[in-house]
Amino acid sequence: MSGGSGRVSAVSDLVEVQRRVPPLVLIAGPEQVLAERGLGEVLQSVRERAPDVEVIRLHASTYEPGELTVHASPSLFGGDKAVVVHDLDEATDELQQDLLAYLAAPPDDVTLVVVHKGGNRGKKVLDTLKKSRARVIDAPAVKTDRDKADFAMNEFRRAKRRATGEAVQALVDAIGKDLRELASACQQLIADTTGVIDEQVVLTYHGGKVEATGFKVADAAVAGDTGEALRLLRHAIAVGVDPVPIVAVLAQQIRQLIKVGSAGRGRSADLARDLGMAPWQVDKARRSLQGWTAEALARSLRAVAAADFEVKGGGRDPVYAVERAVLTITREKAAGDR
Repeated sequence: MSGGSGRVSAVSDLVEVQRRVPPLVLIAGPEQVLAERGLGEVLQSVRERAPDVEVIRLHASTYEPGELTVHASPSLFGGDKAVVVHDLDEATDELQQDLLAYLAAPPDDVTLVVVHKGGNRGKKVLDTLKKSRARVIDAPAVKTDRDKADFAMNEFRRAKRRATGEAVQALVDAIGKDLRELASACQQLIADTTGVIDEQVVLTYHGGKVEATGFKVADAAVAGDTGEALRLLRHAIAVGVDPVPIVAVLAQQIRQLIKVGSAGRGRSADLARDLGMAPWQVDKARRSLQGWTAEALARSLRAVAAADFEVKGGGRDPVYAVERAVLTITREKAAGDR
């Protein structure tokens, strides 16, 4: 009985791998980190099913007519193949025609993976893949702080590690725009630490970057701490942070306070969904609203708008323009606390 049970288990494992990797896969979206990760996971699953699989990569920019047909044809030595077509969104008419011919009669023992960054080029192939029940892996753009925070939090969940919202915020603040660097920073924290990843852990690894960002400047300004806000601002400028993104962060923080203050009561998750923010951002804004009035927030936003104009070429001294905006914000907060 034990031998039969082992065979059943092996068959179940194979069925599971085949379910995860159907013969047609579409990876769609502009975010290259997510697309590369999705492709890596697909190929890993194919190798679990067929360790000796031959992986063939075709690129739209160098594609020769008929190349797909040649590579997808059965080999004299047999064996499985995985054909990856990169950049369908840049495909020539010949590549699109070859793909449509392939999809009309997909060969056995071949897994076709098509990668498309976005746009209308290759739409007929996309539609045909979807009608053929290809597995679709989305790689959407990760642009907003909320998207980046969700991405980082998911990185920790995948590794079965718990991270606090404050830790994730500090990490996003430190890394900035580069999603690849953010993914690498998450993996470093997962590999080098144990237990809960909190803000202090992030500061230990990335404290210099966090301190030099506009987010810390904005946090101190919104809290009414004039000395700390100016110290952080001057440090940020000294290490090369441009005044433009600092002003952008100041504007973002003030707008978030206005949005959350105007939204009234409710669960953080509900407000976050309605306002296009992350729940931790709603909680942070609620804590920061203490002592602020609607009028003070409006005056602060006008000061930031004036600074934005000056740092983008409308004034002679961008650094002074940011300092003036910071002083206005801290003064308005101090007046509310009295």
